[in-house]
Amino acid sequence: MKHFLISLLVVTLFSCNKKAEENYKPSTDSIKTSVQKKEKKQQSLPKEVVLKKMNSELLQAIKMADYNAFANHIHPEKGVRFSMYAFTNRNEDKHFSKSDFQKYFPTKTIFTWGSLDGTGEVYQSTIKNYFRKWVFKKDFTHSKYSYNSFQGGGNSLNNLEEIYPKSDFTENYIPGSEQYSEMDWKSLRFVFEEFEGEYYLVAVINDEWTV
Repeated sequence: MKHFLISLLVVTLFSCNKKAEENYKPSTDSIKTSVQKKEKKQQSLPKEVVLKKMNSELLQAIKMADYNAFANHIHPEKGVRFSMYAFTNRNEDKHFSKSDFQKYFPTKTIFTWGSLDGTGEVYQSTIKNYFRKWVFKKDFTHSKYSYNSFQGGGNSLNNLEEIYPKSDFTENYIPGSEQYSEMDWKSLRFVFEEFEGEYYLVAVINDEWTV
């Protein structure tokens, strides 16, 4: 009788452990389902909301000189182009693939970014200096935001919609001052394209009053 009770106890414990193992599998499935729901929720957000969030993340990354965070937004296939002014010049504007940007931003390698308005002088600098002295010459975290609409406009040709006809863009605009008859306004635009269900950065365009 004693041996029978011991055997019954062993069988009962074995059955409980087996049930516990079986019950563990749905837990993994529930985690997977939770992740899928989260991804589905992100994809279901309006495009304007997604791009506004990305716009803010890019501004913060540039302000904090967090180039890794910036690089995470670069289009994996098309890379990113930098235009010094509203006119996008495919022959002169500097273009980086994501891997090249990550490779060179920690270095002191000098790149040619374009030509300065008025003088035609070639503008050369490292990636870090270009971001600090040109892209973020004003603190665009304190600017007026717009989606797919232009706020700043001067006498230079703005061909963004011609070069990127199927893309979406955001603009960060800082109005000019009375001291300079409001001609010292500045704009920073980000152009985005969709790739495999996600949005990525394909262009960074600065704009200001030109001669």
